[in-house]
Amino acid sequence: MLIRRFVEADWHGVWPIVREVVQSEETFPYDPQMTARQAHDVWVESPPGLTVVAVDDDRVLGTAKMGPNRPGPGSHVCTASFMVAADARGRGVGTALCRFALDWAQRHGYAGMQFNAVVESNHSAVDLYKRHGFRVIGTVPGAFAHPTLGRVGLHVMYRAFCDNKSMPEHFHRP
Repeated sequence: MLIRRFVEADWHGVWPIVREVVQSEETFPYDPQMTARQAHDVWVESPPGLTVVAVDDDRVLGTAKMGPNRPGPGSHVCTASFMVAADARGRGVGTALCRFALDWAQRHGYAGMQFNAVVESNHSAVDLYKRHGFRVIGTVPGAFAHPTLGRVGLHVMYRAFCDNKSMPEHFHRP
């Protein structure tokens, strides 16, 4: 498996993954009726962000996007999102994408990574993030309408890359 920068020709392999994940309504708070164009606009990051694909030969197994969590004074914290094809889950694709995003964020000088909306019933994602040093810093109760479990919480998860004291006051993301 290779993780590489997304190119437009990859969309034909990314869109089915995004569509399946979003339409399941189990892990992402995106509109399940979103079109391919809307999904593309949401998923494909512009610089300084990055969208990548995990591929095996020519098949897209998963995808990730990463970039500043917020503009301006919040731009020193990164965020990321990950999606894996249903038949590729349990094969380490999500783990590889998460490691890639963490390495990318640290290389680009971010102070930490924040996930804004991790569905608390998505145990595989929560466990993966905890294994990689994230912790739940808060949960919004009932913020996600799960199709079978009803309203469940959305976690905010965070991992610092350095303590605030070691961040230069003039820090500006490259």
